[in-house]
Amino acid sequence: MDTFGVIGPGAVGSVIGESLHTSGYQVTFLGRKAGEVYIERASASETAAFPVEAISEAETVFDYLFITVKGTQLEGIIPYLDKLTHENTVCILCQNGYGQLDKFHIPNAYQAVVYISGQKKEKVVTHFRDRILILPENPVTKKLKEGIAASNLDIRLSPDYRYEVWYKLLVNLAINSVTALSRNTALILEEEKIQHLCKRLIQEGIAIAAAEEIHFQEGITEEIMRIYAGYPPYMGTSMYYDIIAGKTMETAYIQGYLYEKSQTYGLDTPCLDAVYSLLLASEMRG
Repeated sequence: MDTFGVIGPGAVGSVIGESLHTSGYQVTFLGRKAGEVYIERASASETAAFPVEAISEAETVFDYLFITVKGTQLEGIIPYLDKLTHENTVCILCQNGYGQLDKFHIPNAYQAVVYISGQKKEKVVTHFRDRILILPENPVTKKLKEGIAASNLDIRLSPDYRYEVWYKLLVNLAINSVTALSRNTALILEEEKIQHLCKRLIQEGIAIAAAEEIHFQEGITEEIMRIYAGYPPYMGTSMYYDIIAGKTMETAYIQGYLYEKSQTYGLDTPCLDAVYSLLLASEMRG
């Protein structure tokens, strides 16, 4: 039986690990230190507990590794990968944004487009919605999808993977920006001025994507706004939870990545420029 490791028992990692574990797969949760993580559904009262093993103490060599720490924490786990992998280990990166694969020198490493919404407070993860990972379609990812077909982890293989990456970048761009800068949840989408700002940010993102030869159909802005409208008002985003907790945000991999592309192509993106500058300023410390 294949062995699965999940590095980072946060919201995304815990949902992935739980999805595999409850279907009978051999899963190890790996964190900075040993302990437990608890998972609950936003709509149910049941709570499941899973042991977490310290990554520094782990001795298992895994066939599949889901790396779910934030992009800002990748440098801290890379030194452990040699002892956790063999020559055919498949590593799935599960972070917001794009560009993290450049840090890895593993033959079978792929970055997933992640749709898992949850929140972690201390040791408790609240899973709000979705458990979707979108990966490029190839023999390695097909084998993974087939291998975990008995679980409720929804792995989707895309022949147009770059489109999926950019679509999620657009989704992340607006909602993460406005929730982080306002330090408020999806509740702020009830304000028309925030809706207008979100639309402007998405439209600027679409222009950057077009410069990268990724073209979206008409109506994509309204489609993403409908996604936002489906969020419960109490739901935050990854960047919102980070800034509230005083943690480093993944600005470099979302707004920063798009800003650099905008600069490369000489595009006019005033809303993105302002949001990116303010996000950087929000993390400055004297």
